[in-house]
Amino acid sequence: MDARRYRMVVTSRTDYVRTGALVDEQLRHWLAQPPKRYNVDAFAEGRNEIAGGVTLDHDSVTGVTGAYGRWRLRETAPGGTWQTTLVTRQITDGPTWVQLDVEHLPDDAEAAPVPAKTPRLAKHLLEALDAHDGLADVTAMPQVVEAEDVEAVIDELCDADRRLPVVMASTPYDADFDAWLEGTVDPLVRPLAGLAILYVLTPKAESVFNRALEHHRVYNGGIRTYLPGVDPAWPADGQRHRVMSKRLITENPRLAARILNQLPQGLATRLPLPDALDSVPLMRTRARDGVGGSEQERLRDENDALHEILEEAAREQRVRADEIRDLKRELRRAENNEAQVVVDYDEQYKELHQAKAQIRELQRELLRLGAAEQAYATVEPSLDAPTSFAEILDRIDDMRRVHFSGRRKYTLELDDQAYGSSWVRMAWDALLALQDFAEAVASGEANCDFKQWCADAPEGAHVISPRKVVRDESKSVKANGEWSRARTFPVPRHVHSDGKLFMGAHLRIGGGNTIAPRLHYYDGACTDHGIYVGYMGPHLTNTMT
Repeated sequence: MDARRYRMVVTSRTDYVRTGALVDEQLRHWLAQPPKRYNVDAFAEGRNEIAGGVTLDHDSVTGVTGAYGRWRLRETAPGGTWQTTLVTRQITDGPTWVQLDVEHLPDDAEAAPVPAKTPRLAKHLLEALDAHDGLADVTAMPQVVEAEDVEAVIDELCDADRRLPVVMASTPYDADFDAWLEGTVDPLVRPLAGLAILYVLTPKAESVFNRALEHHRVYNGGIRTYLPGVDPAWPADGQRHRVMSKRLITENPRLAARILNQLPQGLATRLPLPDALDSVPLMRTRARDGVGGSEQERLRDENDALHEILEEAAREQRVRADEIRDLKRELRRAENNEAQVVVDYDEQYKELHQAKAQIRELQRELLRLGAAEQAYATVEPSLDAPTSFAEILDRIDDMRRVHFSGRRKYTLELDDQAYGSSWVRMAWDALLALQDFAEAVASGEANCDFKQWCADAPEGAHVISPRKVVRDESKSVKANGEWSRARTFPVPRHVHSDGKLFMGAHLRIGGGNTIAPRLHYYDGACTDHGIYVGYMGPHLTNTMT
């Protein structure tokens, strides 16, 4: 990725007024300190020259639907102008956003802009603000992760509201932690201030982290960049998150820094802005009223200001067009990759069932030869699996403790989808596992939830991978009224007086993150109600779909 613009987008945990005051304070400090040393007391509202070839503009709006304040610094340099834009924004009842952009505007429209580096202002802002991205704090330097912090960090990795990548550093087995952090990690990630969430694992935390994230590990001095949308239960998802080896970091630190920085820098400029920031209008500067100026001079100034607005709009349009083109290209690539992963997963699942069929055939052959003991030492034969979701719906009625309360049409849609050749078997395996779990709870043989059951089930019980089981939906899904209602499904009134329940617990059927269908259920096994499947169908809407 060739990132030309620096862009930081974070939210502040303090209110809009306090955030705006802190932003103004840090901007003034940055402008007044070396190496700039600009006369920050020289400007007033409108266009103001605070040094030779340097202008500082400000505009703000406060209304019933929200407010914003914006600063724009333009510094003339050989070959073009460096522009720094700093916005504080809030829409009514929403979070307070802070956006910092730095970009080069060439004098020649055909010339390529100079790539922007991370400004010191980003570090100052992050040190002053209580900045965050979703659940995670955004800091200028890496945060140390202790063993007791790992669970919270994993929640941040899986947080559907996270926009920034997480850069996670580990420590070499033979290195001193503090020396590695200060001498290697800190300089390496310093340019990522505001572009990524920065962490370094202590050795103890590293062990806990890697046990919890089997497919997304980082160890022995490696650094891993976790993109938004981490799915710990999906092995193929690990391929999305790049790993940098200790060898590259130690042998060529400058190259390692350049490679490590490319992805967050590119993502920052290509990721669409949040709606709150995207709705901020173009800056409209006005010519200052000149004392004794002629009407002709006033009109010339206003004409220059109009030309500036038109040029700004045209430039923004070109930038947006480039961003949209790049996003479409990346979307096509991602769709192709996900489709291929799903096909591969489907083939692997077919091979697994073929292996089970061969075991059953061997079992029958051993029984025919009179070797019953050897036959029953192998896997117990299972019932013939359904061949369609329509057949699954018919056969659920025969289950004692698993009940289907959802709409059949969504489940039947799966029979028509291209990737459904192994989904039927996976869904049936999941239902058999839910049935065995409910029976075990009813008989007092189990005292846990379904995910734990799948991890520790007794020999011979039907199970699915515990990584396929999600205990609840994310906070962002539950907080969104439309998405929450879409996950509220009917149940009998003896189960709940409203005749419906929110079912955040769900199972992933098949491979893929957004392609794979979902089975949402209510676990009433401990209350003798059994398991209620409220939905079995295509992936419901969330931030990733």
